[in-house]
Amino acid sequence: MIFGYLDAGSGSLILQAVLGGLAGIAVAFRAWKARMMGKKAIAKAETGAEPETVSDETAVNSES
Repeated sequence: MIFGYLDAGSGSLILQAVLGGLAGIAVAFRAWKARMMGKKAIAKAETGAEPETVSDETAVNSES
């Protein structure tokens, strides 16, 4: 036997929890994206160009 009961209030609570979780994930993603774009803009403003990745060989050659 199954002793489970979901009334309208229970379904509404579950729906609110799911929608709230999705909204929270969307806000967190937008905040993360804004933070990453801000770091890129700061790096671009400091160097005057797009930031480049430097390989290990280039770093070793420039130290010699």
